Amino acid sequence: MTRAPTRTHFHSSRLARVLTDLAVVDAAEAATAFAERLGLWVNYTDAIALYAVHNTSAPDTRSGAQAAASRSMEDAFARTRTSLERAILRSGTPLRGQIGIELPMPQADMPSELNSLYEPYRRYYLAHQREMELQLGSLRASVRGELVDASPALQQLGALDEVLEGILSEREAKLLATLPLLLKKRFAHWYQWHQHALAETQQTDNPLQWMQPQAWLARFCQEVQTVLLAELDLRLQPALGLLEALHKEKEKQR
Repeated sequence: MTRAPTRTHFHSSRLARVLTDLAVVDAAEAATAFAERLGLWVNYTDAIALYAVHNTSAPDTRSGAQAAASRSMEDAFARTRTSLERAILRSGTPLRGQIGIELPMPQADMPSELNSLYEPYRRYYLAHQREMELQLGSLRASVRGELVDASPALQQLGALDEVLEGILSEREAKLLATLPLLLKKRFAHWYQWHQHALAETQQTDNPLQWMQPQAWLARFCQEVQTVLLAELDLRLQPALGLLEALHKEKEKQR
């Protein structure tokens, strides 16, 4: 597998570090949020379901096609990740066959009220989240499907992942949906910084210059891309973990 994302640790995920660096979450809160919330998310019924999967033995259905399947899924993982990364980093007209989510560009006549000004960027972020959820959910399910013909331990891992996804996906989505609200703090910060600079230099505001290099909106959009890439890295972790397990099983068979 080429250029695999860095393994995420519960207390030091790339997303948590980025949000802490942007000063939109507290460092201590970012370090404890996952462990505390996970304990609240898994209720008694969920624990029974996890226990049942953990204690169910799977038959050995390994086949000789496993190595080829592993390579195929690694390629699919890389293609999906690259497509989503390019969509995040690209602005303007989408290329043929690629995800078309355009970065909102300022016009000459822009609203002065902060909520209205930020709304296109909130929708832009949510659009990327929907695309990630759609593509990565399908990718994760495809990787699990490959584990069915692997060793009994990997079959059990796939079943466990499916149960965990059912337990955690809705709650995870609600948490990730707060990211556009956190980014609004940065948008307000940069807009206020811009207004203060205009007042000091007694210049007239020109929205068409907001995306010039080092201008306030250009800086904010760079931060948005950084957060989106960190969120993508986080969302890739379940499929990556399954793929790594499949890869190790392939190496054992050699």
